[in-house]
Amino acid sequence: MSTTESGLPIRPVYGPPDLAEWPAAERLGEPGGYPYTRGVYPTMYTGRPWTMRQYAGFGTAAESNARYHQLVEAGTGGLSVAFDLPTQMGYDSDSPVAAGEVGKVGVAIDSIEDMRVLFDGIPLGEVSTSMTINAPAALLLLLYQLIGVEQGVPGHQLTGTVQNDVLKEYIARGTYIYPPAASLRLTSDIFAYCHREIPRWNTISISGYHMAEAGATPVQEVAFTLANAREYVRTALSAGLDVNEFGPRLSFFFVSRTTLLEEVAKFRAARRIWARVMREEFGATNPKAQMLRFHTQTAGVQLTAQQPEVNLVRVAVQALAAVLGGTQSLHTNSYDEAIALPTEKAARLALRTQQVLAYETDVTRTVDPFAGSYAVESLTDELEAAAVGLMTRVEDLGGAVAAIERGFQKDEIEQSAYDVAKQIDGGARTVVGVNRYVTNNEEPYEPLRVDPAIEAAQADRLARLRAERDADAVDRALDELRTAATGSDNVLDPMRTALAARATVGEVCDALREVWGTYTPATGV
Repeated sequence: MSTTESGLPIRPVYGPPDLAEWPAAERLGEPGGYPYTRGVYPTMYTGRPWTMRQYAGFGTAAESNARYHQLVEAGTGGLSVAFDLPTQMGYDSDSPVAAGEVGKVGVAIDSIEDMRVLFDGIPLGEVSTSMTINAPAALLLLLYQLIGVEQGVPGHQLTGTVQNDVLKEYIARGTYIYPPAASLRLTSDIFAYCHREIPRWNTISISGYHMAEAGATPVQEVAFTLANAREYVRTALSAGLDVNEFGPRLSFFFVSRTTLLEEVAKFRAARRIWARVMREEFGATNPKAQMLRFHTQTAGVQLTAQQPEVNLVRVAVQALAAVLGGTQSLHTNSYDEAIALPTEKAARLALRTQQVLAYETDVTRTVDPFAGSYAVESLTDELEAAAVGLMTRVEDLGGAVAAIERGFQKDEIEQSAYDVAKQIDGGARTVVGVNRYVTNNEEPYEPLRVDPAIEAAQADRLARLRAERDADAVDRALDELRTAATGSDNVLDPMRTALAARATVGEVCDALREVWGTYTPATGV
């Protein structure tokens, strides 16, 4: 008998005996009703399709702005900002540690001036924006709010998502700054600030995607993501927030792989688990606080540099799995991303893939097309049971943070990644173009390249900014931020003042480093 990506048995034929003996109301419910197995909205895509949100950002703010305009003109329904590594780590472009990384894996944002350029001509009152940023999430969110005000768009009209999921950074990605306790303090401050100032904003996107890219199986992806979500809810509750008020602003972020049946089951199981956790464990009575709403990105880790055009097929299958699983928004990777940043043509083709699914197929004409499938319903039940079991192991270790400090999630994911690598190397797992159906005469491909001169240009911009701004006003604002960080006041209020005075991302993060320190893994790695 073969197995799924999670190691669950997958049978050649399924039938009624394979289904769990649960009442239908507990297992499925109706679309838009508890436990949301069949989707979080009654009509799902029969009313309108998911949000087509393309992830983009590279080089300077001006270059990324041009790409955003191209995507909007091509029909994308939402923007998703990729930041470069120095920005993700809270360093300015002229910091010594930023050398060689400025603008490489995303756009460089050092101050409010860069943010103005990034969204020049983009109507923030009409566009939903997602920002993939974690440790410095509060800063980028505040910069977005400040330029929204400059456009005449008040905070209560802004819509979008900030990833703000720092726990998964300790597990799988590494772009953390502060120790976990300080990071969770910052997260709860963002929850409270947005409830007051930007009420339509999704304050966190709890991510399994990056764990999956590091090697997590579907079961591990769901279990560790929801275990982290539990920790965020507990943090918010301990800060005095109401689960029925902040719960609806929680969102999630998952991968979608080429194993279509298991991925559909994964999404359905995740909704069901989270609905029960929120209602039974945390007492959420607001239906919107029980819903697991999520963004999906197709699996970058499954793209290959060999025969890159084949990635078009992979991405189409992965996108179909996300749609059949009931995603709320979707990013489709470009076929050339295993080689370099996507070209304009490749990014447009990725968006066209979504548009074909939405407007040329019939998958949007009915809610939860796989409902009642013996195979998918059985896989949903089995994946749920396995994920709940793994979540229980995390709880037995003291919760997500305690398990992170022991390296539990990281060790589990690394073992899974190693197992997959062995299967590929040994030929037990087929990767078309890599270990089977190899072509030796591939056509040359010219990738998009980032001009290394942007590093010097960003440094010049920073020098001018520091020379022109009111240095005393910046110093006063940073002192107020340090005071708030030392006490219990919400740090976003003095942070906004500092950023409006043209303090840089690095300066604000350094002020918090002085108070909270930085995180070093116990292993020293």
